[in-house]
Amino acid sequence: MNKPFTPQLVYFEPNALEYPLGSQLKEKFEKMGVEIRYTTSHNQVRNLPGDNDFQRYRIAKSTLVVGIRKTLKFDTSKPSAEYAIPFATGCMGHCHYCYLQTTMGTKPYIRTYVNVEEILEAADQYMEERAPEMTRFEASCTSDIVGIDHLTHTLKRAIEHFGERDLGKLRFVTKFHHVDHLLDAKHNGKTRFRFSVNADYVIKNFEPGTSPLAKRIEAAGKVARAGYPLGFIVAPIYLHEGWEEGYYHLFERLDAELPQDAREDITFEFIQHRFTKPAKRIIQKNYPMTKLELDETARLYKWGKYGIGKYVYQKEEQADIKEHLHSYMKKFFPKAKLEYFT
Repeated sequence: MNKPFTPQLVYFEPNALEYPLGSQLKEKFEKMGVEIRYTTSHNQVRNLPGDNDFQRYRIAKSTLVVGIRKTLKFDTSKPSAEYAIPFATGCMGHCHYCYLQTTMGTKPYIRTYVNVEEILEAADQYMEERAPEMTRFEASCTSDIVGIDHLTHTLKRAIEHFGERDLGKLRFVTKFHHVDHLLDAKHNGKTRFRFSVNADYVIKNFEPGTSPLAKRIEAAGKVARAGYPLGFIVAPIYLHEGWEEGYYHLFERLDAELPQDAREDITFEFIQHRFTKPAKRIIQKNYPMTKLELDETARLYKWGKYGIGKYVYQKEEQADIKEHLHSYMKKFFPKAKLEYFT
């Protein structure tokens, strides 16, 4: 996906137009000639066009609902941050393995919230409660916020908000390269800009609708030169033929792009591929031709919270993954910090 996301269909919830961002988006989509509809609530977004589930799912993924975030109580977001800050939900990418497949369920459309100032005020309250501790906020738990920010500039507003705060930090991760409008944001080093990266095999086979690896790495170089603290999530780490070389090549390419002065403060997060039984059912329904390996008998069952366990790699495989990727990180980025391997 080289072009920035444009929705095929946009719904507005009733009060969204009372906020400046709501009316700006309406005007923007009218000028773009995008079909606009109105709904009493995002839960009423039904009867999307399409002859079958397969088509409707794809149309939903290109549908944007513009609304208001009513609950301003933030979820926790371990291990990457104290709280998830909710600016959007849903994603236009078609990553076969994505956990949003199950959390979004039958509503895979994208939502963006226009009451941005209220959300930021709620974040300020969380910071006050935890003072003098630093509070980190994760902006990409339920969406790829960069994927829609060229339309909303919500993320840019948030970056500048946290740039003026002493006790808060913002972080997010993206698979998109449309970052140019964020390069001049006054971030003051308070926002960690992370990219999700992977071996070519994984991106080509399982991440349709996202930016190619070369574009993500090029964007990471731009972000580093704009002075942002940088991070990379290597996820999901997926065992495939030649995986050792595939991941080595990824680190080589990062090394070739990133300027030396950005390497003092780079973080990595390593997440192995995992799936749950409900996710497997949904993945096979939405992507019936997927090559994704989902064989429970080859995996280790790990109990999860809420009673839904997940299937991860066997212990020896996990050790092998960790050893290889950690050695690549140490070779190419000796000063980088590994935040966690899970």
